[in-house]
Amino acid sequence: MDKEILRIVIIATGLIIVIAMLTWGYLKDKKSQRDMDFDDDREIQKSRNDSENSDDDEDEEYIEPLGSAIANPPESYYSTDEDDEEDDDSTPVQPRLITPDIIQFCLAARAAEGFNGLDLIRAFRIAGLKYGNLKIFERIDANQLVDFGVACMVEPGTFPSSNLENFYCPGIVFFMQPNALDDALTVFDDYVETIRMLAIELEGDIWDHQRHPLTEATVKAIRHSL
Repeated sequence: MDKEILRIVIIATGLIIVIAMLTWGYLKDKKSQRDMDFDDDREIQKSRNDSENSDDDEDEEYIEPLGSAIANPPESYYSTDEDDEEDDDSTPVQPRLITPDIIQFCLAARAAEGFNGLDLIRAFRIAGLKYGNLKIFERIDANQLVDFGVACMVEPGTFPSSNLENFYCPGIVFFMQPNALDDALTVFDDYVETIRMLAIELEGDIWDHQRHPLTEATVKAIRHSL
């Protein structure tokens, strides 16, 4: 073989080998770069996922389901003894009624003509009331002392001792002096019971000292003051 041809073949073979090596190196570098990019992408994605999971965890720490809040209310939701004491202090206390010197109720007739004298005498006898020296009816106790009295609503407040069939009055007045009694509470109970019984017998309406219908609240307030 001619030396010149052999040199050309050697040079060409060398060039082919160099080109092959360069190509292989280029392809290797490319693959390595792709692998690195893929790994970087995976790391970025993983970092994003971790960040999102972290955010979700933080959100779960601060967002509490409504049902859980109701099922497990804070301790401040319940009242304590101190709270109860404050509530008690803030509650207005009803003032205690001062016992009046004279307790006075009225029984007003429903009929236009008023109470008839004969009906009054009959009802007073049923109630155990007695006609006294002052020409009024009285409750007399075991010691012959007056517990309370019943007068006519019309001046001078007395009842006649005769001609009762012709006597009419629009109402009668009951009065008692609690400070003059040894057992005002017991007398007051009898006092109220007698008025209520006469209201049934005579068909009348019970009034308090202000000429208003007598209420149970007024009765209890006066009784509590005794």
